[in-house]
Amino acid sequence: MIAMKLEYDKETDAAYIYLEYPIKKGESKKTVRLNNSIILDFDKNNKLLGVEILCASKVLKREVLLEAV
Repeated sequence: MIAMKLEYDKETDAAYIYLEYPIKKGESKKTVRLNNSIILDFDKNNKLLGVEILCASKVLKREVLLEAV
């Protein structure tokens, strides 16, 4: 298991920061939208699994996005 991983989808301009990778199917039990750009995914024990960032190119540095898978 990889501890942390960043993925970036250039077409949708969305990034996902996995705090644990991979997230198994059905493991995410709760999703919380902090604002229009940040979405958090939690497991059944309220452990944060990952963070989705919409409009990522406006929030994250270009160098970070270029290094993402």
